[in-house]
Amino acid sequence: MNIKTKKEDKVLSVIVGGRIDTNTAPELSEFLKANMPEAHDLVLDLEGVDYVSSAGLRVILFAQKTMSGKGGTMKVAHVNHDIMETFELTGFTDILTII
Repeated sequence: MNIKTKKEDKVLSVIVGGRIDTNTAPELSEFLKANMPEAHDLVLDLEGVDYVSSAGLRVILFAQKTMSGKGGTMKVAHVNHDIMETFELTGFTDILTII
């Protein structure tokens, strides 16, 4: 997994590539915990992600709850068909703002 960021004002864009699974989810979680406090809005760009496990879903849910809890927003961008199917099966399409 690789992670890149862009910051504009209070918007943090996190571009993720690879797999978000049991091995890589902790890295993404730590990255988000370290970088979200400064952001009012978060864009999680999953264009380069080809797989999300339940551990990855927990990290995404954590980010959503954290941003909502502080009055910010989170959007998930560039979700491929397979990941969208996972989001639909788990009910995440009702929780997340997917653009």
